Amino acid sequence: MKIRNLARPLVALALTLSLGCAALADTIHMKDGQVIRGQIVSFRDQQFTVLIGAGTRGRRSRVTVYMEDVDSIEFDSTGSADTSSAANDNGYTPAPVETSRTQPPAPRQTEPRQSSTPPTLGNGGNTAPSSSGSRTNNGTNGSGATQTAPASVGDSPFFPVRVRVHADNTANGWTDSGLMVRKGQRLRITATGRVSLGQGRFSTPTGLPRVVDTEKLMRNEPTGELIAVVGDDNDDFIAVGASREFYAPRDGRLFLGVNEGNLDDNTGSYDVVIEVEPVTSGGN
Repeated sequence: MKIRNLARPLVALALTLSLGCAALADTIHMKDGQVIRGQIVSFRDQQFTVLIGAGTRGRRSRVTVYMEDVDSIEFDSTGSADTSSAANDNGYTPAPVETSRTQPPAPRQTEPRQSSTPPTLGNGGNTAPSSSGSRTNNGTNGSGATQTAPASVGDSPFFPVRVRVHADNTANGWTDSGLMVRKGQRLRITATGRVSLGQGRFSTPTGLPRVVDTEKLMRNEPTGELIAVVGDDNDDFIAVGASREFYAPRDGRLFLGVNEGNLDDNTGSYDVVIEVEPVTSGGN
């Protein structure tokens, strides 16, 4: 009788763990402090549809989340028992008062820096971050991401995130997009607007090719161009311009900035739309 009574809770525990391991771990941080864990399956009319919980008979609950209520999103291509056990039955978990975030990239260097060769995503090679941890200029025309042709209509369900990228030295010159992307995740970025670079110069996201600036992060890219970086510990900058589609070269938080060495006299901002393809729908 004692063995039978002991076996029942063990079977229940094993079943709970097996259901938890099957759950996906896309994590949505809400502006009111709530955290939703589940699988983002669609985005339409500024609303996310999220599947949460294990459900019964293979069915899972659906939650609709409005984009304006979202603070940040973290994607994960595989489920884990840790993330599932942290959530309660309805997919919500209490969050601390302040959501933990990755620190912004290190301050931009003002002194001359040595050039470094960025990796290419095509052969799968990534250069390690510099041992000093400082940001350096890219000496080549390009970045660690590969530019691809725009996807056709009806492709994977991208959803947009709108960000305002300031041209001044706020947050060390980098704007946090609020997105934690995964290696191989596909992103489309488009930008509009005009910023002042000081001394009567104005730039759009495509930049000013004829303006000489030896201190900008990407020396072979136009001054004032919109650029990006994934993570805060590397110099694999990505030239975005007015529009670009690429695959994330690594896991990390997505930051955006302006390709100029002296940001102190800059004003204005670019209006940026980041379209993200959920990893569970097909990143590389």
